[in-house]
Amino acid sequence: MTTERPLLPAGYRLYQFDSVGSTNDEAKRLAHSGAPELSVVWAREQTQGRGRRGRRWISPHGNLYLSLLLYPRSPPAVAAQLGFVAAVALAESLPFPPETEISCKWPNDVLVRGRKIAGILLESETGEGGKLAYLVIGVGVNCASHPRDAEFPATSIAEEGGASSPDALLERFLGRFDGLFRLWQREGFQRIRALWLARAAFLGEGLRVRLKEATLGGRFLDIDAEGALVLERDGDTRKISAGEVFPAQARK
Repeated sequence: MTTERPLLPAGYRLYQFDSVGSTNDEAKRLAHSGAPELSVVWAREQTQGRGRRGRRWISPHGNLYLSLLLYPRSPPAVAAQLGFVAAVALAESLPFPPETEISCKWPNDVLVRGRKIAGILLESETGEGGKLAYLVIGVGVNCASHPRDAEFPATSIAEEGGASSPDALLERFLGRFDGLFRLWQREGFQRIRALWLARAAFLGEGLRVRLKEATLGGRFLDIDAEGALVLERDGDTRKISAGEVFPAQARK
């Protein structure tokens, strides 16, 4: 473990590592050992980092990798709204001038000028009666570097002319997340949804939505009260709860 410890909001407990396989896996181990809610796993490097659908997440030194352990007292579908909480918190924490185009890509990525700078991975386990045993929110932010061959164009804070150490970004993100998390607990999803939609990438535009069994085309109309994407297709609408989105026309 390293020795310097960032300042976190009250109630957060930091587990800090130079290198782990996956911060999400470490957070799951903490959950199984009875660690308290708001435990945070932070690593300078991941050797087995992963993104959605098990894809490898390249995790060299210089970027931010963290996982947050929560025990939501809500059904899994409602707890999944915390991905939107994390996305808004990240968007509001990035060190860029106010005029910089920072957007949220459904369901849980953050873009700067149309390129992916951060990803969020929610993983959970259900217990008896289908109730949620725990939720882990994994966050990866490209601070110093980014992959050059990603399917969706990527970028980094450094590439976009910003400057932030992982330590400073960790403090800002958790501070903002804490405020939005408390808001979600008090008032539900409505205000979080509005904040997310104000930054929504491709809203009103044509999309390709990749599902497990097919890829659908349509226009991104909205997200509903639960966070599902509302897609307009041939004069009808379809709600999609899980998938990957891309603009209808590939962007360079």
